[in-house]
Amino acid sequence: MRIPNYTVSQTLVSRLQSLTARQAQLNQQATTGQRVTNPSDDPQAMGRVLNVQAEKQQIQQFVRNNGRALNISQSSFAAVEQLKKTSDRVGELSVLGSSTVGADAMRAYSTEVNGLLEQALQIANTKYTGEHVFAGTATATPPFTATRDTAGRITGVTYTGTATGPEIRISEGGKVSPFTDGTQNQKFADFINHVVTLRDALASGVVGNVLNTRATLDQSEDDLVVTIADIGAKQTRLEIDRAQNSSRFAELEKLVGTETDADLSQVLVELKQTQTAYQAALQTGSQALSMSLLDYLR
Repeated sequence: MRIPNYTVSQTLVSRLQSLTARQAQLNQQATTGQRVTNPSDDPQAMGRVLNVQAEKQQIQQFVRNNGRALNISQSSFAAVEQLKKTSDRVGELSVLGSSTVGADAMRAYSTEVNGLLEQALQIANTKYTGEHVFAGTATATPPFTATRDTAGRITGVTYTGTATGPEIRISEGGKVSPFTDGTQNQKFADFINHVVTLRDALASGVVGNVLNTRATLDQSEDDLVVTIADIGAKQTRLEIDRAQNSSRFAELEKLVGTETDADLSQVLVELKQTQTAYQAALQTGSQALSMSLLDYLR
């Protein structure tokens, strides 16, 4: 049975189009190094890639959250360190004031302590990007409110923030509050009020009054040290979590490459085979189409 020329030509054209498309695809893979560039190239692989991309975006958000939490924690750490330095100087002045230096020297120390009071209040109301870091969740308003006498001197400080600070999600199953809690913040207020007591004791010129402030000041200093350690522990956790997220992100990057990257050696071999098949199809087709009915009548 003789196959019509039309059928042969249609089959040849279809075959050549298929080989041409495959050559173009392999050329693109060899040029870009990518095996999958469109969903139609490998729907299953593209589906896996999209899932990985979604996880990568989630990790990137966790990294941003971690960065914000770490910045807040670092700001809090720096502020509490400043309070500790203020406490150190206050402690020195309490020691000096409790020695036999005379009433005039004690009043001079009282003036310096009054300046340290203002400094401590300013530190306690520290802000980071417009938010008060020691206010708990009420970050819009200053957490420490001072009462003053007619001379404008601080006579007491009250903590008006909340008991807890907002939590920030830093991983799929982890949250952390980079803020100090209400108990720690209240101890900042207690410290400032103890300094008020020292200032007034120095102003009185009575050594016994100064000695009576030493125990509470020492306790406040211990509280500041504990708070510094607690903030440092949170920073360590944040840094570890950030490293884990970075490691996971790198693993996902490799996974995407495994799904989409082309094996160049394999691509080049297949490209050579496709080109050979294309040339063979052209040659075979030209021979078949050149024959006519007369070739069978000879």
